[in-house]
Amino acid sequence: MNIKDIIKQPEGRRLEFKAELPENADLAKTIVAFANDAGGELYLGVANNPREILGLTDDELVTIEEKVSNIIYDRCYPAIMPDIKFLTEDEKHLIQVSVFRGSTPPYYLKDKGKLQGTYIRVGSSNRQADETIIAELERRKRNISFDSELVLEKTIDKLNIDNFKSVFKEKTGEDVDLQTLKKLELTKKMRGVEYPTNALVLFSDDELRNSMFHYAKVECARFKGTGSEEFIDQKSIYTNIATQAEEAYNFVLRHVNKGATVEGVYTVSRWEYPVKAVREVIRNAIVHRDYSLTGKDVKVAVYDDIIEITSPGLLLPSIDFSAMESRQSDARNKIIAPVFKRLGIIDQWGNGLKLIADELKGYPQIAFRWKEVGLSFQVQFIKLDYVAEEKLGVELGVELGVELRAELEAEFKQSTLYGKILQNLYSTEMAKQELANSLSLEKISGYMNRTIKKLLDQNLIERTIPETPNHPAQKFRLTERGALFLELLKEKYNV
Repeated sequence: MNIKDIIKQPEGRRLEFKAELPENADLAKTIVAFANDAGGELYLGVANNPREILGLTDDELVTIEEKVSNIIYDRCYPAIMPDIKFLTEDEKHLIQVSVFRGSTPPYYLKDKGKLQGTYIRVGSSNRQADETIIAELERRKRNISFDSELVLEKTIDKLNIDNFKSVFKEKTGEDVDLQTLKKLELTKKMRGVEYPTNALVLFSDDELRNSMFHYAKVECARFKGTGSEEFIDQKSIYTNIATQAEEAYNFVLRHVNKGATVEGVYTVSRWEYPVKAVREVIRNAIVHRDYSLTGKDVKVAVYDDIIEITSPGLLLPSIDFSAMESRQSDARNKIIAPVFKRLGIIDQWGNGLKLIADELKGYPQIAFRWKEVGLSFQVQFIKLDYVAEEKLGVELGVELGVELRAELEAEFKQSTLYGKILQNLYSTEMAKQELANSLSLEKISGYMNRTIKKLLDQNLIERTIPETPNHPAQKFRLTERGALFLELLKEKYNV
């Protein structure tokens, strides 16, 4: 990806822009946070808001490079070895500082020490790590997982795992004895005594699970409308983690519709959402959640226009949701995940994201969105064609007006380009060249520019950076008014 493409990207977990060299402490925090997480790139000479390449003067490049190297060497510990490059774009000089994911975390500021100077990347900001996160970074350095740690409060013979034994027998045909538990690494011996791991406590129905992991539950809710002000239904799932996914999935099925569609000469039933993909996301939320984060539960929310699943813990650095077609495999919980696989709750390694991608192909009216919210990972299934009837009636009756509707419909019928631009922007944002490519145009024509101007004048589309029309990162998106107009035309012209 070249620099022009990079500066179009929003700041985030692995990317930051600075117009000039930051203060020593701010730079060190960013470098430490990148090293503690998935790595990242810092570009000096690029303003963030608004995004613009300002450049650095030629005679200060070497000086800035030396300052960056010295700050990282003097203030960061353990040692971090960044890759620093000089770049030139439109005769403007930039410095790229690339930091790789560290192998000996936690990394921290020397003068503040580990407890006060460890930082992680949350979205586009650096956040001071608390003791829980520092402990997780320490585990990562030792290549162990939280679910593998021993629980010394009870010996294995005193832990109630009867329900887990029944489920395991039902799903695998095998009895759960001490040898099986050892093989699955659900127990470990210390001083001749067998103790459970955190994973086995989470699989148990023992009171110890309730006291240690009272937050390891799933909160399900069906809200009225598109907001969270009013509940229609609610369910808190406190069972052991082996049965949580199915209960949450059944809650979703109770609150989504199933209708009939015609395929060829056959009438088949079809859910309004890709429910297999929804089930896979729920399973992943439970299997891969960060159980070391206290006070956080999995949330499954159903609205009129969206299903939203939120799981504690950031996305693993090795997993890329933007490349769902490729088979990717990694597990935060190295003991729990194999047990879930034995139980048939998760598929073969690496198939989950591809299953979701394949299911979504049959649902073009459902958008799939994911994002990191604080220290949680959130996935959304969004109905693109949802418009509240009451709101639609008000908008079409008052704002658009009868005469304007007639004018827009006439324009829509006369100009293929007019309609295609609206449709192509229905669920995304596009730069002008991207629009031209999506319309199979060799170049941006005068006719296309005039059509875009007309759509802007009619408030059917808008600029993403309205205050700077010619900004290099400028894109266009459909307005709410434009979306309503397309909804009006769908049935009438089958667009």
